[in-house]
Amino acid sequence: MAAVTHHPLQALPTSTTPALLTPNDFRSSRALQQRLHAAIPGGSHTYAKGDDQFPEFMAPCLVRGRGCRVWDADDNQFIEYGMGLRSVTLGHAYGPVVQAAQRAMARGTNLGRPTTLELSTAEEFLDFTQAGDMVKFAKNGSDVTTAAIKLARAHTGRDLVACCADHPFFSTDDWFMGTTPVAAGVPASVRALTLSFRYNDLAGVAQLFAEHPRRLAALMLEVERDVPPAPGFLAGLRHLCDQEGTVLIFDEIITGFRWHHGGAQALHGVRPDLSTFAKALGNGFAIAALTGRRELMELGGLHHERERVFLLSTTYGAETHALAVARAVMRTYTLEPVVAHLHEQGLRLREGLEAAARDQDVAGYFQVLGAPCCLAYGTRDADGLPSQGFRTLFLQETLRRGLLLPSFVISYAHTASLVDQTVARVHEALGVYRRALDEGLDRYLLGRPVQPVYRTHN
Repeated sequence: MAAVTHHPLQALPTSTTPALLTPNDFRSSRALQQRLHAAIPGGSHTYAKGDDQFPEFMAPCLVRGRGCRVWDADDNQFIEYGMGLRSVTLGHAYGPVVQAAQRAMARGTNLGRPTTLELSTAEEFLDFTQAGDMVKFAKNGSDVTTAAIKLARAHTGRDLVACCADHPFFSTDDWFMGTTPVAAGVPASVRALTLSFRYNDLAGVAQLFAEHPRRLAALMLEVERDVPPAPGFLAGLRHLCDQEGTVLIFDEIITGFRWHHGGAQALHGVRPDLSTFAKALGNGFAIAALTGRRELMELGGLHHERERVFLLSTTYGAETHALAVARAVMRTYTLEPVVAHLHEQGLRLREGLEAAARDQDVAGYFQVLGAPCCLAYGTRDADGLPSQGFRTLFLQETLRRGLLLPSFVISYAHTASLVDQTVARVHEALGVYRRALDEGLDRYLLGRPVQPVYRTHN
């Protein structure tokens, strides 16, 4: 259905309690959008944060955050559940983390030789996660996933790799982007080197190996995302990779420190050959890690006789404040029940949202997805089909109620009281959702629908 094109926010049909409708003015954010797009391709440094992911006239430009609250350029306040694309598990501006960064910066951020801080952080990371024998730090997840692919190719002498088609993102680099609809600029010869498989389809993976015997260098997947691994799936992958001499890589960029301090691999009891961590490791600061078996990791070192791998060599990979932050994060996880809180409050949130959906008679149209510690949601139209339009409506109505909900990602800063407030406001928004199902989306939707990040044209 076509969306209405007028944009006075107050004209939007609603029967919601007026006290909840605090963010009614986005004029400053809309003015800043023009400047952002003039200076930055896409208006954002991360496509998932782009204007096309939010309602047309309600895309807040944020100014600051504390805990799980953020404020925009119009001084609207929101309870946030994006949490830095799942990177902020402890809360924005978390005191011990910020203080650790400040202390480290006062001693120099980038020195000309390895530091004692590099050593202590590496040793603590290996002990804390138990995910590998060696570790190499970098600045973002794409760096370390691509480095893992390079190691696998060097170790096996093979070119083909396979990644899970049900997991949306592994790297900005060509080996992965060539598998997506946004493949412009990626040579066809590079695209041909990356194959795909489906999550929880062990037979399909076995068939992939049968079609390319002894040719796959690596198999990469997230350990868990919206659905848990089927019994025997991860162990089956481990067995197949061992049989074929293929390097098994677990992307723990999201799951690491969120599912378990050792990643989802520790929770499910299956060890890969290589693992990648980021996001929660720095609580929003830029740090990522590649870890794994010594036999593979040493290929990027100085003490082996095989052909040398130029693995990760980044100017900022060992910035002192990022390493100090990682130590502060690991210390917090050791001393406080962070993971238990994420699971407990995430479960409280899930149960409340599902009850609200049932109460508003939209349970078949609004679905809560994923593990409690990292929830997402799906929206469907009156015909039961996935709908970007209804996603936009839901974002619109929750933004009006002081919620920023690209997902339902919980953090240590989300208390039971804030979770309950969130559920109450979502309950109101789902009432509008129900009326839109009955009366038509274009009666309630303001502006154009949001768009998928992966699309061939704007």
